[in-house]
Amino acid sequence: MKVLVVGGGGREHTIVWKLAQSSKVEKIYCAPGNAGIAELAECLPINVMEIEKLVEFAVSEKIDLTFVGPEDPLLAGIVDQFQAKGLTIFGPNARAALIEGSKSFAKELMEKYEIPTAHYATFTDYEQALQYVRKEGAPIVIKADGLAAGKGVTVAMTLEEAETALREAMQDEVFGAAGAKVVIEQFLQGEEMTLLSFVDGEVVKPMVLSQDHKPAFDGDKGPNTGGMGSYSPVPQMPQELIDQIVDEIVAPTAKAMVQEGRSFQGILYTGLIQTEEGPKVIEYNARFGDPETQVVLPRLDTDLIDIFVAGISGELDSLDIQWKEDAAVCVVMASGGYPDTYEAGKEITGLEQAADKEAIVFHAGTALQDNAVVTNGGRVLGVTSIGPTVQEAQQRVYQAVSEIKFEGAHYRSDIADKALRQMK
Repeated sequence: MKVLVVGGGGREHTIVWKLAQSSKVEKIYCAPGNAGIAELAECLPINVMEIEKLVEFAVSEKIDLTFVGPEDPLLAGIVDQFQAKGLTIFGPNARAALIEGSKSFAKELMEKYEIPTAHYATFTDYEQALQYVRKEGAPIVIKADGLAAGKGVTVAMTLEEAETALREAMQDEVFGAAGAKVVIEQFLQGEEMTLLSFVDGEVVKPMVLSQDHKPAFDGDKGPNTGGMGSYSPVPQMPQELIDQIVDEIVAPTAKAMVQEGRSFQGILYTGLIQTEEGPKVIEYNARFGDPETQVVLPRLDTDLIDIFVAGISGELDSLDIQWKEDAAVCVVMASGGYPDTYEAGKEITGLEQAADKEAIVFHAGTALQDNAVVTNGGRVLGVTSIGPTVQEAQQRVYQAVSEIKFEGAHYRSDIADKALRQMK
């Protein structure tokens, strides 16, 4: 098969890496790709939002299957446009991708179908939103309604923080049009986790559970980022809880989307929090999470291309998906200053030495410059190690991370500590 992967981050590098292991895949193209992906696939100078060019390429090269990594092209209707040309693509159409594209739509869906989530209110008027926040008090959660590259959420622990978040979203327009409408939610206390699922209509095949680390600094301090690391499994969350999440949240969500005329096909990301009242939904995404993919796919035993094909051909229900018992831990190495301003073009050294430590180095924001790998984004690398336990995977990954150097490199030193604390 000839496969096209759309995207150029750590998530897409992981997907390409997994597809490259399949005996059924002859050639992989990636648009636009990055320096790491270029070792496994032919990278194309086509941006993820240049959908017409991607369609033209898929037609001319007779691509057998396309997979889309990021959310923006999904919401822009890349699946619809590929299907209109008779091309095979695995992912949700624009109507189904709205589950990520509008937080208010997702909340209304959960309310209508009684899927457990935080109480909320939606506003397009700044003064009304401000009054509501002052009435409710802190802690409280402020979310830009639209896509904001994972940065549109503020967990405000004080009223001042909440008011600042509202002003930035609705008046200063720091998230552009995405912040014109805001969703204000009740603050939920508990431990967070992510359950990714392969979905085709009402058929749900859950992946293994993972936990992402959003705040920039150790101890969950600092501003929210796209994700500073992840690990899987999440040993403090028992199998009965995962079964409950599938039965009471993920399967009802898939069924609700079918009933709404927005049948979902692709990867459904369910971000969850375990509260005293049980698990509740924090957010949905319409694609693989980043950096959760970097710990989930290394644990997958079944050929990924078989799952994609089954999802497209209506055979997902009968596919038995197998997972490795091993644990995986991913540490994100970011540019100094991320998630705020940072400089690019810093040379990266030690990649081969890290690989010698049995790590898989997934490139997120990198580029090739004069035969050197340089930084080219906020999140630069996702370094993943596998081991028989979370503790051993964690030890291995930090040994590998210590080998990699670039100016201003920043990473958290406590990824997966929550699991180890619970296990003691």
